[in-house]
Amino acid sequence: MKPPVELVIDVTEAAGLGTPAKTAVTVYLPEEGVLSDPPVVCFGFPGGGYSRRYFSFDMPDSNSGGEAGFHVERGWIFVACDHLGFGDSTIPEGNALDLDNVAAGNHATVAAVMAKLESGTLLDGYPAIEGATKLGIGQSMGGCFTIIAQGQFGTFDGVGILGYSGIHTIVPTRPGTPPAAWPWISRRSSLDNPRILNEAALARATGPALGNQEQLHAAAASTEHPFQWSFHYDDEPADIVALDMAASAGKADPLPEWRSATTPSCGLYMVAPGAVAIEAAAITVPVLVAVGERDVVPDPWSEPKAFKSANDIGIYVCPRMGHMHNFAHTRFQFWQRLHDWGNGVATLRAFES
Repeated sequence: MKPPVELVIDVTEAAGLGTPAKTAVTVYLPEEGVLSDPPVVCFGFPGGGYSRRYFSFDMPDSNSGGEAGFHVERGWIFVACDHLGFGDSTIPEGNALDLDNVAAGNHATVAAVMAKLESGTLLDGYPAIEGATKLGIGQSMGGCFTIIAQGQFGTFDGVGILGYSGIHTIVPTRPGTPPAAWPWISRRSSLDNPRILNEAALARATGPALGNQEQLHAAAASTEHPFQWSFHYDDEPADIVALDMAASAGKADPLPEWRSATTPSCGLYMVAPGAVAIEAAAITVPVLVAVGERDVVPDPWSEPKAFKSANDIGIYVCPRMGHMHNFAHTRFQFWQRLHDWGNGVATLRAFES
């Protein structure tokens, strides 16, 4: 694998925030002789609270460059991306970000990286990449943004939606404890004055209220972090799980490499039923719905109903895996399923061309 290439992409025009906006990405390149034929460029988008390093960090039992290294070793170009509001990308003030302008920034990021790859200007001496299949994989909130980008802009030739529901994303709590209560906020309302459509249900709820960071931190301080059971499977290293949950509770200093110090509040939109229904229904390219055994997609086998215009939809449920897939001992088989699916998308495109 070549040394990673770090890029900063100007997405000011696409984001339309009225201020400069840039995204940070890392491009992982295979050696020329390993590059897949037909070529595949996979863009990875992380979930809320995580950075693009989610795709490249190594668990203690591995030294392979994480998921990015796995795919690159098998011939893909892998591009790990920080959304606007995450990691090293621009962090606008207040509630300037919504699901639409973050997705627009991601689409512009993909276009800019592909222009460099196709022109051979990404890295001196690296060949121009022609006719590549563009894949977008989004984990959790990254899956939400990937659905929106694909539905609105047709960014990719195939999308992997990893731990996000096109119908209704629900974060389960440990069995025997009350379910967490999330506000259902209309995307047509501003977070400065949110229109909450389930106020009566919120008032009756007995579980932890998770409508903002303060509530999340309070819930995490009072007992086990409300995300722990769904995010991390029981056999994962306890010290890594504790570090990740401490970061989610705002108590990790320094942050672990896979984490983002910020998550935009617009993530609240994504837990409402049907939050991305129109965009999901508009997707026509192949879709892979991939989740862990314990995840935030209540019924993975119902997910194809969300993608009403797609005629190629796969489902994969990985055993002994929680929502944060890349921490699980079974992550390699999850990555292999993704890789096989992506190669299949590329092969089918070659038949169609």
